[in-house]
Amino acid sequence: MAEESLITGKDGHTRCWWCGDDPLYIRYHDEEWGNPVYDDVRLFEKICLEGFQAGLSWLTILRKRENFRTAFAGFDFYEIAGFDENKVLSLLQDHGIIRHRGKIEATINNAKRAIEFIEEHGTLSDYFWSFSPEKDTYTDTYTAPLCRTDMPPHSPASQALSKDLKHRGWRFVGPTTCYAFMQAMGLVNDHIKGCRFR
Repeated sequence: MAEESLITGKDGHTRCWWCGDDPLYIRYHDEEWGNPVYDDVRLFEKICLEGFQAGLSWLTILRKRENFRTAFAGFDFYEIAGFDENKVLSLLQDHGIIRHRGKIEATINNAKRAIEFIEEHGTLSDYFWSFSPEKDTYTDTYTAPLCRTDMPPHSPASQALSKDLKHRGWRFVGPTTCYAFMQAMGLVNDHIKGCRFR
């Protein structure tokens, strides 16, 4: 039997199943996940952290998020774009972050691509939000109670965003990464129906 997609916490609130009972994860679910974000730096931070998450759990990244912010200059993409090989080597020795050369170099590359985009077209916010679908994904598709197995890893909108970012030279931005980004930043409202925070 498939597992249900809602859980009830010790506080009596019904939530999406994925936040479990970890206090940090619950706070992230309740206060951040799915709330619309329009700030370019926060959007850049999230797309990069989702790239670092690839192959890991988001809770692992969330626990290290403040370390990432320190290591990557608060995700100021103008500063990150100037990181050189010495900085990469320094980051590879930083135990507070995920020490993966490819992901570190992708973040530096993506900072450069973000600057190029802003100089040519305007804000990252306008760009990312242009991929927000008129309807949300699985939460608007199902009328019956959802099970975890109903939830797809990506959507047509995240596939389109991924394709366009890759065309622009961004890295570690596959459809699943882009979907997680869209969910977290509120481009879709994927709190499950019945979740108190939907």
